Order: sequence, then C-alpha cells, then structure tokens
Amino acid sequence: MAHVESYEPRHEPGSDELRILYRREAQAKRRADARPGLWIAVVIYLLFSATDLLLIPDVAAYTITARFAVGLTALLTLEVQLRRGAATEWLDMTCAAAIIFGYIGWLYPTSMGADRETVAYYMVFGTIFMMSANLFFTFSFKVSIITSTIILCILYVVNYLVPATLTYKMVFGSFYISCFTFTSYVNWKLNKERYNVFLNALEAKIQHREATERGKALLRLSRTDPLTGLENRRAIDEKLRDYWTDWQKHGSSFAAILIDVDFFKKFNDCYGHQEGDRCLIHVANALSDLIKQHDGSIGRYGGEEFIVLARMDKKDQVADLAEAICRTVENLALTHELRRDGISIVTASVGAAFTRKQTGAKLEKIIHEADRALYLAKASGRNCARLFDPTDPQSSDESENLAALLKIAISQNLVSLVYQPIQDVASGRFEAVEALMRLKMLDGTLVPPSLFIPVAERTGAILELGRWAIRTVCTELLAEDHVRVVSVNVSPIQLKTPGFAASVATILGETGVTGNRLAFEITEGLEMEMHSDILRCISDLKLLGIKIWLDDFGTGFAGLSWLRLIDFDTVKIDRSFLHDCATPNGKAMLQDIIALVRNRGHKILVEGVETDEQMALMREFGIDNVQGFRVGRPAPAENFQRHRDVHKRPFAVRKSA
Repeated sequence: MAHVESYEPRHEPGSDELRILYRREAQAKRRADARPGLWIAVVIYLLFSATDLLLIPDVAAYTITARFAVGLTALLTLEVQLRRGAATEWLDMTCAAAIIFGYIGWLYPTSMGADRETVAYYMVFGTIFMMSANLFFTFSFKVSIITSTIILCILYVVNYLVPATLTYKMVFGSFYISCFTFTSYVNWKLNKERYNVFLNALEAKIQHREATERGKALLRLSRTDPLTGLENRRAIDEKLRDYWTDWQKHGSSFAAILIDVDFFKKFNDCYGHQEGDRCLIHVANALSDLIKQHDGSIGRYGGEEFIVLARMDKKDQVADLAEAICRTVENLALTHELRRDGISIVTASVGAAFTRKQTGAKLEKIIHEADRALYLAKASGRNCARLFDPTDPQSSDESENLAALLKIAISQNLVSLVYQPIQDVASGRFEAVEALMRLKMLDGTLVPPSLFIPVAERTGAILELGRWAIRTVCTELLAEDHVRVVSVNVSPIQLKTPGFAASVATILGETGVTGNRLAFEITEGLEMEMHSDILRCISDLKLLGIKIWLDDFGTGFAGLSWLRLIDFDTVKIDRSFLHDCATPNGKAMLQDIIALVRNRGHKILVEGVETDEQMALMREFGIDNVQGFRVGRPAPAENFQRHRDVHKRPFAVRKSA
C-alpha cells in the first residue's frame, strides 16, 4: 500500500542541552550587539568630556586625551576582531577591557586635579562604569561580575587615597557597595529572565514547527492518492491549470495523457480487491519511474485511470511517450487470465492530446480530447495508444451523442432516481437516503453517471436535471413522509447559476416540503473555484433550512479551503479511506481525516461500509452516519414507499441479492 509519513516523537531537550542552546543563542545576540553597544558607549564616554571641562578644568586636557585614546583603541580593536571573525568571548573581553581601561584612563588624571573636594565628588561618576558592566552590555553573568568587581576595587583604592573626611569615605564606600550589589542583583535577574524568555521562545518554536509539519502532512494528504502514493486528482488538476496558463501566456506546449487499465473490473472479480490494489500500485510505480525520465507529472485520476502531464514540443514525442506507457505496463507481465481476448496479462489503453491552436480557450478541452483518444484506443482492441487527431473521422465526439440524449432525457423518461439509505451508527436508525441519478439510452442501455454527469455539466443540462431531481425526491418520498431526509447531489455549476436558490424555494412551496427535509451534497469539480456567488447561494439555501453536505472529502475533489469557508452540516469521507484501513498506515490516515473534520465541528458520514468489520470500526471511531452495501443498496422509490411505517419507525430497505 502507499506509504504514509508518520510523525516522529517529540524530542524534549535535557537541561544540559538547553544550557548549550541558550549559550549559543546568547553568544549570537552578544555578537550582534557588540558593535552598536561599544560605539554608543564610546560616544557617551567622549561626550562626558564636557563635564571634565566644567568640573576639573585644570586636568581636563589629560582626561579628554585619555578618553579619546581609550575609546578609539577599543573601537579599532573591535572592528579588527569582527573582520577576522574572532570568537564572541574575545569581543566580550574587548568590551569589558574598554570599560575598565576607560575608567582608569579617566580616573587617574582626574585624581590629580587641584580642587580635591570637587575631584572627590566627581568620582561618584565611576559607578556609571559599574552599571555599564552589569546592565548596558549583555555580558555573561560571570564576565559582568568580574568587570564590575574590578571597577569596585579601583573605586575603593581611589576612595582610600583621595584626601577626604572619614564620613565622606564611609558614605561613598557604602554607596559603591550598594551600587555594586544592586546592579549585580539586577544583572542576575535579567540573565535569569533572558533564560526563561529563551525557554518560552524555544517551546513556541517547537510547537510552531510541529504545527507546520502537521499542516504539511495534511496538505500532502489532501494532494496524495492514499493507495498508490501518486498525486491525486486535486493535485494534478492544479498542475494542469499551471501547464495551461504557461501555454496560454508563453506558448509552452504540453501533453495530457490518460491511462486506463484494461478489464480491471474483471481483474478485481477474479483475484479480489486486495490483488486489484496491488496491481494498481505496481502499475503506478512503473509509470512513475517512466514519467520521471520525461520530467512530467503523473496522478491517479480515479479508479483504474491515471493521468500524465508532460511538457512536449512535438507530436512525435507525445506519441512515443504514450507508446512507452503501454509497453511499460505490458512488460510488468501481471497475470490476468479472465480477459478472454487472447492476452493473459495486465495491459493499459492510452489516450493522448497535445496543445494546439484549435484546442480552444477552455482548460478541460485538452482532457476531453485525451478522453476521446482513450475511447478510440479501447475501441481499437485495447493495449494500444492513440493520439487525438481532430481530422480523423474516428475521433467523433461520443459526448455529443450524450449531450443530445440529455436534452430529451426528462421528456422521454430516460432519467430516473434510485435511493441509497444512510444509517445513524449510534442508534441504528436509517436517518436519510441519498438520491442517485440514472440515465438510459433509447434502447434501454444504461449510461454510467461518470459519463453523463460531466457532459451534463459541460452543456448546462445539469440545471434542468437538477431541478427535476429535487422536485422528484420531494414528490416521491418527502411530501408524504416516507423518509426523513433525502440528500441530492448538487453541482457547483448549479450553485453559480442566478436564481437557483429561488427555484428550490419554489419547488418546496409547490410540493409542501420544508427545507430541513433536504440535504444538498456539493462536490468540487475540475474547473470550480470558490467565489462569492457560490457562498451567497449556499447562505440562501441554509436560510431555507436546507442542509449542506460536503461530498467525497479527501479524494482531491474537495479542498480544505471549503471546510474553512462553509459551515457544512455533514462531511462525507470517501470510501477509499475506509477500504485502506486494512493497513496500520491506512487506518491512521482515516483517523487523521476524522480528527480534522471533527475539530471543525461537522458531522461525519463515511461511505463504502460493506462488512460487519467495517461497521464495527465505524463504531470504534465514533462516526455519526454510514452508507454502503452493508447498510443498503440503491433501490427505487417504491421500495421505500412499500416499507414505510405509519408510526415513523426506522424504514427498512430490501437488499438485492
């Protein structure tokens, strides 16, 4: 199965590691602060020359000379050290020495002044140097204490030598001790606070990194196919938009190639779904290795279908790559004995399209052309590649026939609805049913929804079909309370259409059904972008009481941004995640998706519940509602009408054999 990245357990640094990290960070800060700190200190030191001229004019020339000599020497030394990349400890030593020698260079000539009383009082400024060591520079506590202690000792020596009264010496001696004690204590507190700030910042950094990693993991989850590990439809659609934009703006041509594993349903029927999954994984890995050589992108487009995007300059290159894809799958030689077409291994049909001026302005056109080429490859016997050729009569667009059929589908009763029940896991009650549209051709042949729904959306027929479906569920099941709630799939194209909400309100009024009996399931399509028209329509529908569900979450159709922008009543998790729960990674992935949705406060519905074991797992995970063959298969409205209970107990659904 596909590899899912797991989170590494969080590493908690020990106290020794924290101290080492703190010292490294403190050194970096001291290094950054050394130059501006010393320059500011020297400038202030030199500005005090003015006080020398006022208080000790007889020796001011000497003190000012000493100030300039010490200050300029300190700055020159520091600049040389910084240029040579000296260690931070040496920068600290330079700054500390500048304080000590700056004090000595100022104090010595000052003490020789004639006015002894003025000199004695002027010496109190010496405490500024002590405060510089403890508070101005961000030295380590040890360096600060040593520097300020040297300043204190010098102060006491000079205090002893300067002629003054005993009272003066005792008062200023006590002042020096108080200043030393106070500044040292504040320095200690600051160092302690810096360490606490470092710890808090480190914790915040760790939490931010973990949140970022989880966000990246969720982003990868939303863009990765859980089975094959390839990009999913959402991711490949984004790349398709990028390729298309580059082609439109810069003429960077590219190819879109659709790959379909031949007779894959029969493979599943013969060998089982697990072997079918392994087959898809083998095919995906082989194709991924091939496409890397062409600097292209490959993704799983749904079921057994893959898509390749690659920048190409010539049609011949596209044809060669398409053929190489066919041969790569064939060379895997995976056994497939039920084909009955003379081939006993797994093969693939490939349809390719290449950008050209006639392709048109719509992005989905190139995918449509690749799909037509794929249809032609299948019609040609499979295990072959076809490149779309607009001049080839065999490339006639089958979708045009469907478009014509859809125009008469309602009037000719070619379209109908079946209903699949939805069960509440906790109570076991059948809370709702989902309406599923079916289409048959004039000869009675059924057309899969995967074929006619895209055509209906492209041609706009989905608007009339959608209104018909809403009216039908109201009249068939809701008007006479056969079921509580019916969910109807609604295309974003319908939501963008002006007046859609009003038309729904009209249907509700005409049929006498309240809005809270309806739920609309929204699936993000290939060309859909969330914008104000859709948000406004959804808001109007909610005012009618209609519930809004998000369908196929996790497959790439529905983006995480939809969860952020819309308050969904229910989020339906795609069946593929439940079926991947046979592996620990698959189970962990489903739990992550459930946690993500639950944190947003939405109800959760899981599709594809087919076995008792899967139902038990849903109970274990605390899922709200489930849907699948274990609950009930799609059935006509008559099945629900016949089994309706007048006391409104949970309705039963007969399962087909």
